[in-house]
Amino acid sequence: MSDAHLTQRPVDDGPEPVELTDEPIQLSRRDPASEPERRPASRRRRFALAAGLAVGLAGLGALGVAGWRVLEQKDTRLNPPAKVAGLTRDDSDRARSTADYLRDGFAADIELDRSYGAVYSDPSDAKRAVLVFGGTTLLWRPERDLNTLFGLMADETGKVTGLREVDAGRLGGVMKCGTTSGDGGDFAVCGWADHGSVVMAMLPGRSVDDAAALFRQLREGIQSR
Repeated sequence: MSDAHLTQRPVDDGPEPVELTDEPIQLSRRDPASEPERRPASRRRRFALAAGLAVGLAGLGALGVAGWRVLEQKDTRLNPPAKVAGLTRDDSDRARSTADYLRDGFAADIELDRSYGAVYSDPSDAKRAVLVFGGTTLLWRPERDLNTLFGLMADETGKVTGLREVDAGRLGGVMKCGTTSGDGGDFAVCGWADHGSVVMAMLPGRSVDDAAALFRQLREGIQSR
């Protein structure tokens, strides 16, 4: 029996011999061309994670600042001094009746821990007496509540025109002033609000700018923390 005869049939009828080629053997049926590039995708994920972390930290920072502001302002006290900003507190029965009326009306519109009202006379002109009223309470959104009170005042005295934000001074919060009308004609009206108090004032015989400056001085003398 020749050697050629032995090489022409498989040994023991086994599988056909594997034909070797120069191409690499693939152990997966997935097409390599369809696979995403892993490194750029990984960079994108890291970038998205870093961006999300930055936003989260910024949010926590803002929350921390807001929380600190609430803690700083919530324990506010209002004490009307006998004299402040060149004005003198009027303790006459008529003035006290007016102050009580304003204070009670104000307290009916917003829930306060303590309400407050006073009339301050201007020694230079009796017609320029200043009426101040408000109270202390915890306010989470001071500007929104102040705007609401300006709206309520408009219902009582007429529309508040030219309402604008003014410098609130060292005590912070928000302060706004505008003009409204009453029995004696037009007069300036101002209000401040922070996380611990909200106060408004009627300041006749003054421009909005002059009223804002005087109201800041009144606040400095009335409010403490």
